[in-house]
Amino acid sequence: MQKITLAGASLLASLAFSGPVAAQDGAASEVSETRLRADIDALVGFGTRHTLSLQDHPTRGIGAARKWGESEFRKASAACGGCLEIVLPERMVEGRRIPTPTRLVNVVAIQRGTERPNEVTIVQGHIDSRVSDVSDFASDAPGANDDGSGTALVVEAARVLSGKSYPTTIVYALLSGEEQGLYGGQLLADYAAEQGWTVKAVLNNDIVGGSCGSDGYCDDGHVRVFSEGPRADLTDEIRADQRRNGGENDSPGRNLSRWIDALAEESPSGLDVRQIWRTDRMGRGGDQIPFLEKGYPAIRFSVAVEDYDHQHQDLRVEDGVTYGDTVDEMDFPYLAKVTRLNIRALDRLARTPMPPAPVAEAAVQTFTSLKWEPVPGAVNYTIWKRRTDMPNWEAEPVIEKVVATSANLEGVRGDDWFFGVSAHGPDGSMSPIASAVPAGGFAPIAE
Repeated sequence: MQKITLAGASLLASLAFSGPVAAQDGAASEVSETRLRADIDALVGFGTRHTLSLQDHPTRGIGAARKWGESEFRKASAACGGCLEIVLPERMVEGRRIPTPTRLVNVVAIQRGTERPNEVTIVQGHIDSRVSDVSDFASDAPGANDDGSGTALVVEAARVLSGKSYPTTIVYALLSGEEQGLYGGQLLADYAAEQGWTVKAVLNNDIVGGSCGSDGYCDDGHVRVFSEGPRADLTDEIRADQRRNGGENDSPGRNLSRWIDALAEESPSGLDVRQIWRTDRMGRGGDQIPFLEKGYPAIRFSVAVEDYDHQHQDLRVEDGVTYGDTVDEMDFPYLAKVTRLNIRALDRLARTPMPPAPVAEAAVQTFTSLKWEPVPGAVNYTIWKRRTDMPNWEAEPVIEKVVATSANLEGVRGDDWFFGVSAHGPDGSMSPIASAVPAGGFAPIAE
């Protein structure tokens, strides 16, 4: 039997792992399909939300859509006594798919944490839409599923969670310019850096409101969660270190994806997560990518199966096939399930501390030493391991509720295992696991 010693501090350990605290399903249960449908109808009603469309028309174009989003955030804030701070980051952009200088604006609501307001979880969707020609800003582009669904999810999350109090901050964001080249995601990632935020997680929701594909295949029981492998912000030195010591499958985004998968399993009536170990779909991208490039943990939620006839398409009937991203092609019970999973994740992440940044030492010895710096808000830590050829952490921890910030795992030869550490808040909520590998911590490498 392996022997575990903890150096330099007292510890608390229980004999059996009880898992993270039960999610506040009461919050997720407040999600309304009726409101989600009304939000999609409102968004489709603006005709087009193309980034280059009208910015000053009261009922048509991207400007009217943004004002609607801002109004919905302000209503949610009024209902909780002004608990949301509404900000409108903007910049002039020009470049690929934007031939002339164009005003780009994101609509953002900030729910400040009471203890560590600089520690931030972001939930986002893009509010802009398009048709077949990405430069066509005049034709109707309903954008019901892409990405009215993500926009409605974010607004609904703000309604449901804004009346609650958390130690850390939740940011609700409606992004512009995604279809033109992830401009809104880049704007918000830059804004996060300018604010000096410690970004715990970014949940990007893009195409989350349908359950059937263009080939007739349907799946309303799963949601895909995309996560990067090797980090986008690796240096050459750390990349070489990973080649020698491992870590290609242990980025913060990958461990966030594992955490979301485990969270989904706590609610058998919800969705099963299908982890996709790619940054995004093959040959495509989303607004999580600018955050990854800055070193922030970010994942993408998307439907289990895409309908290519009803995204990025002109409204038309051709050879008996109807094309266009319209409301009638959506599955609102499915959208509600994805929304509930996001809300459960936001609720949990807003209560957990940041994951630690553990370091493992095991060369030429019969034991493994782990150490990490104390994490603000953490009352104890849990140590995990998994075989190097296994995808997921073992169900039972090595040891839980460790108050110390170091441990020796006697008889555990580090060559054969990956190790990770999670942090627990006062209520028992558990952070995602951070791997003790090169660049396994959740902070940007530049820091």
